[in-house]
Formats: sequence, C-alpha cells, structure tokens
Amino acid sequence: MKEFNLQETAKRIRSLRLEKNVDQNTFAKTIDVSNASVSYWENAKQIPSAEVIYKMSVYFGVSADYLLGLKDE
Repeated sequence: MKEFNLQETAKRIRSLRLEKNVDQNTFAKTIDVSNASVSYWENAKQIPSAEVIYKMSVYFGVSADYLLGLKDE
C-alpha cells in the first residue's frame, strides 16, 4: 500500500483542474469552497476534507484514492 503524499495530492488536483481548463475561482464555486481553499490544496498547505475529496472525485470523474495519490489510475 502506498503512503499518503500531500505533494502528490496537490499536483493531481492542479493537473486535473487544468485538464478541465477551469480557473481556481470557477472550480471553487463549482464545489462550493473558497478560492483560498483551492490555492491551499494546490500548494500542499492544507488537506481537503473527506466531503470535498468526494466532490472533487465526482467532478473530475476519478476515484478518491487517485486524488489522494494512493492509486495511479
């Protein structure tokens, strides 16, 4: 089992957001969080809550394990 890596999670959130071609503000509004929260996550300064990880996984169409860097697919 892989260990949790905050840097990897930050990288994946940013990468997935950019693949959808949305800015931080639009993404934040879509998942009902502050723009600052998105910035904190993408800069590995904060870990998203379980509820937000769920919202992001639905929005991006990926598993929570992928977002958290626990699986590579």
